[in-house]
Amino acid sequence: MIDGVVVKKLKVVPDERGRLMEILRSDDQFFEKFGQAYITTAYPGVVKAWHRHKKQTDHFTCLKGMAKLVLYDDRPKSKTRGTLGEFFLGEHNPVLIQIPPGIWHGFKCVSESECICLNLPSELYQYARPDEERIAAHKNKIPYDWARKDR
Repeated sequence: MIDGVVVKKLKVVPDERGRLMEILRSDDQFFEKFGQAYITTAYPGVVKAWHRHKKQTDHFTCLKGMAKLVLYDDRPKSKTRGTLGEFFLGEHNPVLIQIPPGIWHGFKCVSESECICLNLPSELYQYARPDEERIAAHKNKIPYDWARKDR
């Protein structure tokens, strides 16, 4: 596990009307602060990667479909530098992943239909000066291949 990454198993509470699932609470032990909430989607097979933040902590989950979230620790002083983390999240595995600043991350839709992901970052997005660094999804310094792995 990458140092500073937190995985929270989400509890789905179903009844005859539908279901409820809490995602992030201000009394969660790892909660820092709230910046904003947004959704991002991807069509089947699409990769949205790579980026990282200097200040922002992300709280990422997949609400519809399935996503493969990949993390890479490139932080110079981290005890887990060089470590990759791969998580499958969504309808079949409802989890919230806390991604600390400095961790490269991206996701791929691995379901047969569009995946819808929710992020609850700790900071507001600053349009004039975004707190993010981006690199290409496939040809870069990160030792990860987004191709499907038939194990």
